[in-house]
Order: sequence, then C-alpha cells, then structure tokens
Amino acid sequence: MDILPILKTLRRHKVILWLLTIEIALTCAIVCNGVFLITQRLHHMDMPSGIAEHDLLLVRQAPIKPSPDRYARAREDLVALRQIPGVLAVGMTNQVPFGWASSNGNVMLKPTQAHRTLGAGTYWGENLVQAFGLHLIAGRDFAPGEYVDASTVIHALATGGDQLFPLPTVITHALAERLWPHQNALGKLIYLSPQASMRVVGVVAGLARSNAYNTATAQYSLLAPLRFGAGKDQIYLLRTRPQDRRRVRAAAVAALKRIDPERVITHVQTFDEVRDQFFQNDRAMAGMLVGVIVAVLLVTGLGIVGLASFWVGQRRKQIGIRRALGATRADILRYFQTENFLIVTFGIIVGMVLAYGLSLLLMQHYELPRLPLSYLPIGAIALWLIGQLAVLGPALRAAAVPPVVATRSV
Repeated sequence: MDILPILKTLRRHKVILWLLTIEIALTCAIVCNGVFLITQRLHHMDMPSGIAEHDLLLVRQAPIKPSPDRYARAREDLVALRQIPGVLAVGMTNQVPFGWASSNGNVMLKPTQAHRTLGAGTYWGENLVQAFGLHLIAGRDFAPGEYVDASTVIHALATGGDQLFPLPTVITHALAERLWPHQNALGKLIYLSPQASMRVVGVVAGLARSNAYNTATAQYSLLAPLRFGAGKDQIYLLRTRPQDRRRVRAAAVAALKRIDPERVITHVQTFDEVRDQFFQNDRAMAGMLVGVIVAVLLVTGLGIVGLASFWVGQRRKQIGIRRALGATRADILRYFQTENFLIVTFGIIVGMVLAYGLSLLLMQHYELPRLPLSYLPIGAIALWLIGQLAVLGPALRAAAVPPVVATRSV
C-alpha cells in the first residue's frame, strides 16, 4: 500500500497526532522499564539459599539473661532436640539465609589492610553444614574438637590471646572465587580483624547471606565453629523430612518446654515461611508493576480506539467516495490499520529513547542496573499488538461504510 496519502492525511492532524505519539512513547517507556523491573524482582525472588529449604524448622526463644551455665543449657537443648523421632540433624546458628537477623563481617587478606577486601555473612554456630544440608565440594567440615565457646573468643580478642587463632572456617564457593580466583582456597588465611584470623578448611557450594539484597554478593558467606550459650542470639535448626515437619515442630516445642517451662519461644517456623516473608515486598512490587503496565496499555488502547473512531466519523464521505471508485472493504481496513501502525511505530521510536533515558535516571537515583536493549522490543511488540487490536473495531466500521455515502450531503 502507498503510504504517502496516509502521511499527507496525518499532517492535517498534527496536534492530535503528537498527543497520541506522546502517549504511546510514555507507554513504551513504562512498559520496557516495568517489564525489566519485574524480571529483576522475579530473579531476586528465585535467589538460591544453598540450604535444604524444605527440610528445615527454626526455633527461636526470647532473650535469656546470661548465666554461667548457658553453654551447658544450650548443649542440653541440642541433645533433647536430637532425640526427637524424625530429626535428621540439629544445629545452632546466629542467623539463617533471608532471616530476621543479620551478621556480617569485614574480610581481609592481610591483617594490615587499611580497607576491607569485602563484606561477608558470618555464620557462627554448631553443626551448620549438616543442619543446613550444605553441599561440601572441597575440604572438610569442622571436627568436634575445633568448636570454641563464644566467650573464649571474646576474651582472647580482648586480651590479645593470639594462641587461639587462626580458627578454622568453611566458606562458600562464590567467596573463594572472589578472594582467590581459579585457585585452591583450602589452607588459605583470611582476617576478620588484625587479630582474628581464620584458615579455610572447607568450601561449600552455596550459602546465601541473611541480608541477600544484592545478588552479586549474596553468596559471600563463611562459617565459624563458635558455640553459643542459651541466650538472645541463637536459633535452633532442626532438619527433618518435609512430611515430618508438623509433628517435629510440636515435639521440639514440647522438648524445650520440659527442660525449662519458663522459657518463651518466640518463633517456630519452617524455612519456607521465612523465605516467603523475606520476599513479600518483591512480590508486592512485581504485582504493582504488572498493574501499572496493564493500566497504561489499557489507557493507550482506549486512546487509539477513541482517535480511530473519531477519524472514521470524520471521513465517512471520503470512505464512501473511495468505495464508489472501487476500493474494497479489505482496502479500507488495511488503510486504517496501516495508518495506525505508522502512528504507533513513530511513538515507539520516541518511546525507546525515552525508555533508555528513564533507565539512566533510575540507575542514578535508585542504584538499579541499566535497562538491557533486549527489553526494548518487548515494549514495541506489546504496543503494536495493542494498536492493531484497538484499531480493528473502528477499521471494521469504516470498511462497512457503503459507497452510497458519497452521494449524501455533509
């Protein structure tokens, strides 16, 4: 079809054309960036934790006043929990991936560094490799004799007891590759402070940090053989089969209450529940963005329908003349669809430039990654489809105009 007559007609409606073009351009910018942000949220929600997620129960109690027997009380709790039928492993930790508490440390390769090499999630506790269900890909787990009471470490750091260090540590593969790319990490030293050194004895496939907001650093984690006494910071981990979790959950609470009827247990959760809570804001944002995209596409579609209907009403006599001169219904239908396609395409071109500019603005103010160019065709295809569907009804009405209209007076 010759598009020159269409372009000449559009020049006589410059104001309406520009208004529709701006609407389409804004919609294109919103759709491209919105789809990209939704993809980012979904990718973030799909972040691996590295642990046996569906096998874990977490038990946390209210803070207990420190006492001399707190380590003995913690060991008594662990023994009681291990005896519950269906429990595969029991451990104690200061935090869990995507959890409510966050413990991070500065990791250095030399004790004299002025600035840290990176920050990593620091997991302190007992039997974490087994309780979390971590996949050990190099080295070994901690030996029973390597566990140290937290108070002993604190005292050593305060008094300069260097004989305690280096402590053994198990680190994630991502952390090992970041610190020593393409090298064997086993036996290497890291420093959490100039006094606190740790020697790598094992590497696990993955373990997400508690505050895993940045996907690039989410797997930077390390484990240390540090015992906790019964107090405010510890979380009991119970690994069991998914079908046994409800029974083990009730049995764990009962076992801990038998040891100390006055203790207050604040949380008994599956890890699935913990993960669900952590990512609820991501789900809400993704849902909100879907709503915004649907709304702007609907408004744009209605705008196209309204404009096309207006132009069909204005051109009824012109359409009748064309029909009288031999134009078929298919010709009229194709004319309006081509006209709309040109308008939408022009709006898309402007919208792609606007979408990239909006992406740069979001990068500057919200620390978001740059919009990949591969997302631009998504907005274009969506608008082309919406445009063709929106104009179809008015175009069919135009195609139904009979040739006799050409003989009527305006």
